[in-house]
Amino acid sequence: MVKKCSGRLYMAVIFLFLYLPILVLIVLSFNNSKSRVKWGGFTGKWYLAMFQNETIMEAFVMTLEITLTASVCATIIGTLAAIGIHAMKSRGKAILLGATNIPLLNADIVTGISMMLLFVRFTKLGFSTVLIAHLTFDIPYVILNVLPKLNQTSRSAYEAALDLGATPLYAFYKIVWPDIRPGVFSGFLMAVTMSLDDFSITYFTKGAGVNTLSTMLYTELRKGIKPEMYALSTLLFGIALLLLLVMNFGTSRKQEKLINEKGD
Repeated sequence: MVKKCSGRLYMAVIFLFLYLPILVLIVLSFNNSKSRVKWGGFTGKWYLAMFQNETIMEAFVMTLEITLTASVCATIIGTLAAIGIHAMKSRGKAILLGATNIPLLNADIVTGISMMLLFVRFTKLGFSTVLIAHLTFDIPYVILNVLPKLNQTSRSAYEAALDLGATPLYAFYKIVWPDIRPGVFSGFLMAVTMSLDDFSITYFTKGAGVNTLSTMLYTELRKGIKPEMYALSTLLFGIALLLLLVMNFGTSRKQEKLINEKGD
């Protein structure tokens, strides 16, 4: 009994340290006072001021453009790459998987500086360089989400569909795609999450006139913390939480469907 209670207390303390700062941030975003230690009443004016701030809105639109474009392209490229890696022999598969893990294990600042040096050698920094940089670290997440699903598929079913006269594309859509679809969706959501809040790589690869939310926050915080920043940070947390709930809900629905099919 004591061991069980201590374990629960330990977990409660851990989650308190993790989420208490976020809770304070959310509370401050609704504080009518600019003071961080005095409650001035409940208000939503900081959210209205955030949407009326041209600098924040331009950075928000730019962030959405980069995030959605990079995530969609990374999902397509990563899915095709995962299919290619899955079809390779064990030695080649091990080599490419090792190469896939390098961007994940490498420090963001190292990746950002190395890509900046590469870009300034051949082109000017701008929207396209940030997009390529985001593709670089988004694709591995898609590959690593799709590959486990591919390993669970039955190659014999795909080959049987080909023997029965189905085209490769039709057989893939009817046999392989339903099995890997959750992995593709998870990889897309992971890419969106990573692109949405990336700072280090974006900071080193962006040019003049390109500002995402993360780089804009860094610039604004050096001038002083404004209440609009609390509202913006709360909004970003809400988006990330919504994506997480959607991903978990989709996974649970898929598992319930499989259990029901096995039960029938």
